Amino acid sequence: MTFLHIFIVGAGGFLGAIGRFSISKHLNKKTLSRLPIGTLTVNLTGAFLLGIITGIKADIFIALLFGTGFLGAFTTFSTVKLELTRLYIQKRIRLFIFYLLITYGFGIILAYFGYFIGTILFSLK
Repeated sequence: MTFLHIFIVGAGGFLGAIGRFSISKHLNKKTLSRLPIGTLTVNLTGAFLLGIITGIKADIFIALLFGTGFLGAFTTFSTVKLELTRLYIQKRIRLFIFYLLITYGFGIILAYFGYFIGTILFSLK
């Protein structure tokens, strides 16, 4: 690991955090749903994009900048846990289960789909 690697991850993380904050706030303001649509959107998008980056066998620069840095900060595991806890405490059990299943189930499907698309793109090189 070099200073350049650390800088690349940091730059990507800076942009990813700003992107997540902006998109989450915007989408959460636009909906009346109790479902945290902003967090759900960034996490599902991030799963798909990380699948593509992995599938195309991105070089170290792309993997560090976009995969580790940008998508690492863009997606958020801790916010999902907090939102799930809030739904559970508020006794919104159906919404809790729905959010849990969509986040993890659909996230895995999108990551695989992204990986599949990435391998196709890689084979076209």
